[in-house]
Amino acid sequence: MSGEVHVERVAAGVVELTLDNPPMNPLGVEMRATFMAALDRVEADDSLRCLIVTGKGRAFCSGDDLKAEGPQGEDLAGFGRLLDRLEATRVPVIAAVNGWCVGGGFELACCCDIRIASTEAKFVCAGVNVGLMASTYRLPRLIGVSRAKAMLLTGAPHDAETAERYGLTTGLHAPEELIPAARRLAERIASRAPLSVEATKRTATRAPDLSPEDANRMLGAELRVLRRSNDHKIAVAAFRERKDPVFTRS
Repeated sequence: MSGEVHVERVAAGVVELTLDNPPMNPLGVEMRATFMAALDRVEADDSLRCLIVTGKGRAFCSGDDLKAEGPQGEDLAGFGRLLDRLEATRVPVIAAVNGWCVGGGFELACCCDIRIASTEAKFVCAGVNVGLMASTYRLPRLIGVSRAKAMLLTGAPHDAETAERYGLTTGLHAPEELIPAARRLAERIASRAPLSVEATKRTATRAPDLSPEDANRMLGAELRVLRRSNDHKIAVAAFRERKDPVFTRS
């Protein structure tokens, strides 16, 4: 029996995707297709403001399903398309890392905008353990080259405390508090001006690759659009009237 991706709207504008493919939540060909379909479905809803990705059981995700691996080039390309699709999601994505986060599953977490973790989480850059490699581009950008190499070249498990110390995660929670914490964070993001949040994600994602001049041009273009938006007008009016703004994503 193939696994599932549970889709649940947990608050206004917030959707939670839970990988359920026991025992380690691998993303084989069928699971990848299911995950991609879930992403397409929830992102088509204009009311979506923030996405949470987590796993069921003792793992967040163990990456590709090596036991079911077909032609290697096809499998690697398919997994790469899933990673790119998640990274390109228009709304912020929070990884709630509940347990083992291994190989391609580690890369899946790196594609999310924010990562928080359970104290029981374990992070493994497993490429060198199986004669492959992963996370060599994204991880150094997140935590720096030196620390990234220590994880990438050893293939050793790193505990949740180390991940937080390295800056890979931005919050550490008891297992039973992880999902409530992720939902609180997502609700806070969902309550902000949607077009502004989406533009902020786009610009922050591209910032490390841009010169100051190119960054200023990009920021200027985004700000010109935001200044004309109804949400900006709503925010200014609410500020003057000392009310909470109600944004419309327009």
